[in-house]
Amino acid sequence: MEKTRKDLTDIFIELHVPDFRKAMEFYKILGFRIARREKDYLVMKRGQSILNFYGGSGKVCNQNYFRNFPKETKRGYAVEIIIQVKNVQKFYEKIKNKVKVVQPLRKRKWKAYDFRVEDPFGFYLRITEAYPMLKYRLNNP
Repeated sequence: MEKTRKDLTDIFIELHVPDFRKAMEFYKILGFRIARREKDYLVMKRGQSILNFYGGSGKVCNQNYFRNFPKETKRGYAVEIIIQVKNVQKFYEKIKNKVKVVQPLRKRKWKAYDFRVEDPFGFYLRITEAYPMLKYRLNNP
């Protein structure tokens, strides 16, 4: 069965965070805008990319799975979120002094430029120039 663009819409990322204010401030720097806001739920969008946030209060630390970990645990440990941008060099210059850069901009062995940042909750973000990574992986399982 051939994969299509439609097949990609059944996966959503939901980040459990204790503070929506920090999430909104940080992700606005990256070009996301608020698409929906409720008491315990926040949706932010950048182009076709959507991030969902749950919690926004101490409630997230008491969720039945996450309460098994200390509140100080970095929420993004061993998770990498990839955000593709059209002009990664220009984008890097625009935000590098406003966020915590953990790896500066450089050309990688796969011939694409990227850099890595950490959000206020410990989520590890790779910001990369656009390349057909998903198309390649879908056609080459």
